[in-house]
Amino acid sequence: MGTKMCCRNLLWHPEKLGLSLYRALTVKFLTKRFITEYDPNLEDIYSSEEVVDQQPVTLRVMDTCEQEGPVNSERYLSWANVFLVVYSIDNMESFNGCQLYLQTLASHNKTFRPQTPIILLGNKKDMDRYRQVRQSDGEALASRFGCAFFEVSACQDFHSVQQVFHEAVRRARKGGACGCLVPAIYASEDKALLGVPSFTTPCYKELPVPANAKLITVKTSRAQSKRRASTLTLLKGFKIF
Repeated sequence: MGTKMCCRNLLWHPEKLGLSLYRALTVKFLTKRFITEYDPNLEDIYSSEEVVDQQPVTLRVMDTCEQEGPVNSERYLSWANVFLVVYSIDNMESFNGCQLYLQTLASHNKTFRPQTPIILLGNKKDMDRYRQVRQSDGEALASRFGCAFFEVSACQDFHSVQQVFHEAVRRARKGGACGCLVPAIYASEDKALLGVPSFTTPCYKELPVPANAKLITVKTSRAQSKRRASTLTLLKGFKIF
């Protein structure tokens, strides 16, 4: 199947709003579970070995902890080869905040990496009765910036969340000829690029996390993939059910 590739996803969202369900998207994808609490001041890179369209890929997701919007963010943008911008459908302010992120990414793509895919993601689809952002508004914003659009529920629907991350891999592969999808590397190389410390886990490589993070390794199996269990690093204090 050739050289295993690495797809690096940057999960970006208006963190200053105090919304707690964004990191849940990553955990939902890797464990099929939903978290209710996390520390929004900590930044993590999650890693998983995936098979997308019969091809192996190392999928990494960085959940940022930006408190003041997309400022001084070049270190994140140069690391990622897929951008996911997330808002909550029951919070119009989060949707409005996403526009600044999309503008930043569009400028970055125009200047540095014109083929880097962007996905706009509306979370909390299960809260439709409290919806403030119409699906058509999300579609229009995505069309304006030329990016893909999805609505998902981190607390209910695993398959739609999985579809988003797998679509991110597919779009990165399409841009592979332009350097969007890179050969898999070890996390120590990510650490050097991002300037964050790392800890060794029983996983296949180190995962860079903040120095004050306490790590818990959660192993889960995916029956449909018939491969060895994934390993996920979580912060101590997460509640999973």
